[in-house]
Amino acid sequence: MFSQTAEYALRAVAYLAEQGAPRTVAQIAAATKVPPSYLSKVMQSLARAELVASQRGLHGGFRLAIPTTQLCVYDIIQAVDPIARIHSCPLELPQHAKALCPLHQRMDDALAQVELAFRKTTFAEVLETPIFGPDPAD
Repeated sequence: MFSQTAEYALRAVAYLAEQGAPRTVAQIAAATKVPPSYLSKVMQSLARAELVASQRGLHGGFRLAIPTTQLCVYDIIQAVDPIARIHSCPLELPQHAKALCPLHQRMDDALAQVELAFRKTTFAEVLETPIFGPDPAD
């Protein structure tokens, strides 16, 4: 149901949330088992959405731009691979011009529930039990 891009972004953010200092793409990739070249693009998307910030230099890398108590799973997914709600008939059938058919309405209802659950889930909640732990390099 969720793309690999969304999964990679969620792993990267979870890792950054557990670390106190900025981390490079190489460090994030090694810890999260995400290919570095792909992760670089994911991190750029997260930076454009202002969810992570990057800093250059000797102690540079990426860090979260939002506190984990305010950062929701929904924010991450929407930044890299938005949940596509169904607003009109995907088949463009004239009899469904004013309302979704029962099948597509139920599919959209399910997407709405997923969206709501992700909006309610902060990274502070997700990380009540650590996933990655501290970086051994620290």
